[in-house]
Amino acid sequence: MIASMLEARQAQMFGVFSAFAIFVATLGLFGLASFTTERRTKEIGIRKVMGASVKDIIFLLTADFTKLVLLANVIAWPVAYYFMSNWLNRFVYKAPFSEWAWLFVAAAFAALVTAWITIALQAGRAARSRPVLALRYE
Repeated sequence: MIASMLEARQAQMFGVFSAFAIFVATLGLFGLASFTTERRTKEIGIRKVMGASVKDIIFLLTADFTKLVLLANVIAWPVAYYFMSNWLNRFVYKAPFSEWAWLFVAAAFAALVTAWITIALQAGRAARSRPVLALRYE
């Protein structure tokens, strides 16, 4: 009973800190997306003048970040596997990797969706702006 209370408390603590880490990471991603769109404002303006749609510009900006998120997942998966398998080996009843492997895919998908939403909001705002404002001071 004491071990289950300890596990429940530990799970609650990990949940709170994980939510905080996701929030901070999303804020950082939003800041990086803001910086990138600000830096590429003239490029976005030129692309709009040349006929690019809002969807094309959003796709252009999210493609760069998608590669970075996938690279981060490739780096994080072995580390997560190591720590998760060590943690699960402490229990009496063993869970084979095939039963919890879906967690890696779910985490990657959640990270991608979060990145896409965060970047698409920022890129959409830049893509809907008037290209004249971006090119006026050139």
